[in-house]
Amino acid sequence: MRLGALEAGGTKMVCAVGDETGKIFEQISIPTRTPEETVPEMIAYFKKAEIEALGIGCFGPIDPDKSSATYGYITSTPKLAWRNYNIVGAFEKALGCPVGFDTDVNGSALGEVTFGQAKGKKSVIYITIGTGVGAGIFAEGNLIHGMLHPEAGHVLIQKRADDAYEGKCPYHKTCLEGLAAGPAIEERWGKKAIELKDREEVWDLEAYYIAQALVGYILTVSPEMIILGGGVMHQEQLFPKIRSYVKELLNGYIQTEELAHIESYIVPASLQDNQGIMGCLELGRRALKNN
Repeated sequence: MRLGALEAGGTKMVCAVGDETGKIFEQISIPTRTPEETVPEMIAYFKKAEIEALGIGCFGPIDPDKSSATYGYITSTPKLAWRNYNIVGAFEKALGCPVGFDTDVNGSALGEVTFGQAKGKKSVIYITIGTGVGAGIFAEGNLIHGMLHPEAGHVLIQKRADDAYEGKCPYHKTCLEGLAAGPAIEERWGKKAIELKDREEVWDLEAYYIAQALVGYILTVSPEMIILGGGVMHQEQLFPKIRSYVKELLNGYIQTEELAHIESYIVPASLQDNQGIMGCLELGRRALKNN
């Protein structure tokens, strides 16, 4: 199969061509401008590539409900130029091929369970922590949608007593994204995360907030693996701190083989930051199969 993959992000659109094994033949990155500027450039790329199907993992919120009148739309996004934009319809019309569609983080979760370290597991959470925070949930063999799709980056977090920062999220202030995403780190500490690598107090607080959210996910979803990706998680010193806080906050309540071997339970992404693109290839494969 010759499949197209589009990882649609708020700052860049990563377009790629690959196959059903997850092999990526080529990829390009296009800055995210308005739909009128950006979409024709992407359509031209995929037309030239002569793909059989396209998979799109998209920033949200989106409408992934195939029975809905607005299926395939980017909906109430704060990126105003893209609000209520029918991204699936635009590519279906221009390319004349099946298009698979889901959130960007569900795409990354799908990449990990199809081609990565989570292969064979029934329940996995993939969380990206970068400019924002999002979570893709794969449970009992399916990507979770529900009435919309998970927005688990906005779970509310209890602030630590030594943190005077009010929170960055315009909707909730002290949700996980508001306290732990890259812009919150920069605003709280006055420097970008990459410049704060040696500041122990920065990463201790960050780990505490991430661990709070993970404990909530563990208690509600009961995942067999938690994968943490995104730019902030390139600070690898976070992982032992997060694991330690998770165990402390759970306080022995959950006792499983996974938590007994927590180093292989809460883990970094395994596909060299290509999990999103590879998940989009799988979305394209599924769309072709189901067409």
